[in-house]
Amino acid sequence: MLQSTPFVSHKSRSQDRRGKAPRGAFTLVELLVVIAIIGILVGLLLPAVQACREAARRASCTNNLMQLGIAAHHYEFDHEHLPAGVINPTGPIRHEAFGQHVSWTVLLLPYLEEPAAARQFQLDAGAYAEVNRAVRMHLVPVLGCPSNPFITNLQDEPISSYAGCYNGEEAPIDQGNNGLLFLNSAIRYSEILDGTTYTLLFAEKLSGRDALTWVSGTSATLRNTGTLVRSFDYSKLAREGELPKNDDPLVSGGFASAHPGGMNCVLADGSVRFLSFNVDEKTLQAMGNRQDGQLIELP
Repeated sequence: MLQSTPFVSHKSRSQDRRGKAPRGAFTLVELLVVIAIIGILVGLLLPAVQACREAARRASCTNNLMQLGIAAHHYEFDHEHLPAGVINPTGPIRHEAFGQHVSWTVLLLPYLEEPAAARQFQLDAGAYAEVNRAVRMHLVPVLGCPSNPFITNLQDEPISSYAGCYNGEEAPIDQGNNGLLFLNSAIRYSEILDGTTYTLLFAEKLSGRDALTWVSGTSATLRNTGTLVRSFDYSKLAREGELPKNDDPLVSGGFASAHPGGMNCVLADGSVRFLSFNVDEKTLQAMGNRQDGQLIELP
């Protein structure tokens, strides 16, 4: 006896094989909406990523300055005075590659885990002597801020992102400056009459590609608190490596940094602070003077 077979449509067979009905592709509108959403999310995420990176660079910079502060304290403990800002027979110091010009950075090398460089450097020969070229070309990691757009000058010599404070106002680097590190200085802590907590020791600075090397005790490693550079076109600085040039070889300039909003600094007591670019100019100048007797509140 013949049995009848139930009728099954083509559509039903397709559903049975796949488990569901076939689906069409994305429409153009749906694709554009997804792309727009992804673009918005990326736009929201990038500033956060950049802020995190800058926070990490700023923390690394803080650590560098903390090591410089500790090194200066160890030097003072061994010699009973802070290092000289620059060693040179006579003054004032001209910001030119001529002379002895040995910087405080060289004197602190034994306390920055750089004993080999300290032994090889010949102080009497001076910062620019050929005999000191190997040390001059040596990159000391603690002297470089990771936010700084460049770390070498036109001669490919490493430069310093940090400077010692030699005076409370713009003046030539010479003997008798009122800061802590100046020409042939040997400041004892008892001579910091305003107190170590209120006196600036080191801070950040920016230099163009025409700057002198990190071993040079010129504006390459010494600055004053007479001026504070508050703004730069950082993209142009990173691209061209140039700052507004100063034609006066006796003008050192002030402190600055590539961090948004301010700069890291070390006080004479060894503490590290982030100093806002909005700090009062008189307060900043008082911080650079070890003995002006002014009562200030730290920003």
